[in-house]
Amino acid sequence: MSSFKKVADSTLFVSEPNPSWFGNSPNEELPTWTNGNWLKSRFHFSFAEYKGSKNDNFGCLRVMNDDLVQPARGFGKHPHREMEIVTYIVEGSLTHQDSIGTKETLGKGSIQFMTAGTGVSHSEHNLDPKNPLRFIQMWIVPKERGLSPNYGGMHGSEVEKDRQDKWAHIVSDVKHPGPVPVKINQDCNMWVTELGAGKTLDLELKSGRQAYLLQVEGSSDVKGEEVQEAMARHDAGEIIGPAKLSFTAGSEGAHMLYVEMAGKGSDSRFR
Repeated sequence: MSSFKKVADSTLFVSEPNPSWFGNSPNEELPTWTNGNWLKSRFHFSFAEYKGSKNDNFGCLRVMNDDLVQPARGFGKHPHREMEIVTYIVEGSLTHQDSIGTKETLGKGSIQFMTAGTGVSHSEHNLDPKNPLRFIQMWIVPKERGLSPNYGGMHGSEVEKDRQDKWAHIVSDVKHPGPVPVKINQDCNMWVTELGAGKTLDLELKSGRQAYLLQVEGSSDVKGEEVQEAMARHDAGEIIGPAKLSFTAGSEGAHMLYVEMAGKGSDSRFR
């Protein structure tokens, strides 16, 4: 198997649920809306009404949903258990409120995370009356069950310089000794970059590790041993170590995020 397998945007399941299912008012035709439905969600793995027989997870990564939420809409209060939930905000502002007393609004480049553990309820809203919200929600299976619920956040300004033309390490295992801003209960890392037009950045993955990469914005050309792919906005890719890849940004730059974890690709959708 090649060390890199492209997951094209065209192959992702797109969900546009009824607004009433999440406590929203009916859709409106407004000039501030960028989509006809209040929510457009791209599912990378089996989720809700999408059931992919070979696509339940990739290592400990159980969910990656790329969500576009229109102004003054959101997800009403709902519960979770036994999952690490990490949300990366691409544009707009996300307001979180939960049953353990937290309320916070985070903007572009920020990370929100929850240990659902023994049980937590929360709501997520775009309270901005004019601007849409886009975020990437990821569910990571924790290394142990029965954890106490917890919430945390990282403001995008904390790593704004670090993610320019290089990989910024934004999420790691709680057992990781370094000063990574967000730590979760799993051997899992997340890295992000905003690569300038024409710039090249390398990514190396060791044997016994695998990663799932998302082309968040812009485009890039991927090259490696027996690898040559063109990536556009919303495309993704599975990476199986050992791998040495280079990403060259297109004319609009390249905003990329990858999730790295233990594994040898046995749960690849291409198997």
